[in-house]
Amino acid sequence: MLGDKNVMTNVAVKDIAESKKFYGETLGLKVEKDSDYGTTYSSGSDGGKLFVYPAPTAGSGKATVATWEVEDIKDVVSKLQEHNLEFEHYEFPGAEHDGPIHIMGGAKAAWFRDPSGNILGLSEIA
Repeated sequence: MLGDKNVMTNVAVKDIAESKKFYGETLGLKVEKDSDYGTTYSSGSDGGKLFVYPAPTAGSGKATVATWEVEDIKDVVSKLQEHNLEFEHYEFPGAEHDGPIHIMGGAKAAWFRDPSGNILGLSEIA
């Protein structure tokens, strides 16, 4: 039913102006549509979209709200650290760490937060 439809991630934020700077400048996402209700960003070449909107519950979740698949996680982490982005550190059974990068078998992942406290992730699958 929905398997042939594109999906969009929705991210609640506390401060829309601060979020525009973070998602647009720090992460480099392109604004697709801006309205009184929020901002839609495009990401990637396969129709990925992220809708950022103001809400009082922003940042209250304890799980990852969006993950970007990357080819070279070490390079992306390094570039984001140049923007003073801090990465999360989690302990998972069997996981190893290379700085902020978590290595779990053939997968590598890293997590960081947006200004509202939402958890965002990076993933590299070997």
